[in-house]
Amino acid sequence: MIGQLTASTLLVTATVTFHGFGLALLSRILRGEAREERDHHVPALSVRTLGFTLLIVGSLFMLHGVEIWIYALFFDLVGAVQGLETSVYFSTISYAAIGYSDHYIDPDWRLVAAIEGINGLLLLGWSTAFFVTIVARLGRD
Repeated sequence: MIGQLTASTLLVTATVTFHGFGLALLSRILRGEAREERDHHVPALSVRTLGFTLLIVGSLFMLHGVEIWIYALFFDLVGAVQGLETSVYFSTISYAAIGYSDHYIDPDWRLVAAIEGINGLLLLGWSTAFFVTIVARLGRD
């Protein structure tokens, strides 16, 4: 159990750090875009704003994708799940807290998968809060 908790702590630390840096970078880009829109009087409902909203969604999706892959590569590396494709699948359903079954994972690593679910829920919630805040700002005139 200590090994699973140690691995989980390292994986959570890595994914939270990566997510935090990703959101900080997005925030920095968005501040520049907000200044540009304000200076050029770009309306809230414009093609440019729509494009930027899609960029934010795509960037958030990419952040979560990388975080899922971090866990998947770990599962594959330690042999907790057989094969990379199955590791990615298992990591995705664990991260999104769908969790169909423990059939795919070695029982010695189940705790890591459970903690991935909690980690994923928190990171998805963080992204949702970030996105709602950004969309609210974009809607202001």
